[in-house]
Amino acid sequence: MPNIKYQRILLKLSGESFCRPGGFGIEGDAIESIAERIVRLAKRGPQVAIVVGGGNFLRGAAFSRNSHIPRTTADYMGMLATVMNACALQETLEKLGQPTRVLSAIEVSAICEPFVRRRAIRHLEKGRVTILAGGTGNPFFSTDTCAALRAAEIGAELMIKATKVDGVYTDDPVKYPDAELIEYISYQDVLSQNLKVMDPAAVSLCRENHIPIVVLNIFKDGNITRALQGEHVGTVISD
Repeated sequence: MPNIKYQRILLKLSGESFCRPGGFGIEGDAIESIAERIVRLAKRGPQVAIVVGGGNFLRGAAFSRNSHIPRTTADYMGMLATVMNACALQETLEKLGQPTRVLSAIEVSAICEPFVRRRAIRHLEKGRVTILAGGTGNPFFSTDTCAALRAAEIGAELMIKATKVDGVYTDDPVKYPDAELIEYISYQDVLSQNLKVMDPAAVSLCRENHIPIVVLNIFKDGNITRALQGEHVGTVISD
């Protein structure tokens, strides 16, 4: 088995990856497909932390705009959605034989542990896939920002943003088929060009902590393995 370059990584999964495009909630085939890829990833040897989004259930900002629910409450509801996704992913991973723990930034003691940095690191060191749910525990922060924050806290050497497209494009590849894939880009260029790949706060956190970001298509076999080995895949965001 080829050597891997990164020993501890953080994988950011969108909630939408748990269902078909345009779908809602959690669909068995979709979450099993994701779980199988994570198990193969963990068997390669790196310590794997995962931050999950909740957009397959609810996006706080959008829900607040379209209802009478204040943004703060809507964001907390979105955090609870990430807990549901995390628990579903945990059960699916463990059915496949992968030891897993869920730690949440908001306390839901019946189904998961509270997020404590040292505890999360200890789970990683014991070979458990560690799913970090509940966002940052605060409203007005996206799960992308949470992923960057957690990556810095646990000392991750690489952050992988798993998507359904091949990386960052010059424009929306669905609307504009002639949009070109950007293979390498600096943190500063992402910020100055206002690219929508990730929240500016998340990009800034990764830049300050020297954590490279790889944006890739998780559904293409071999992509994550290549990224772990330090090969180029998708879009690399770094200094």
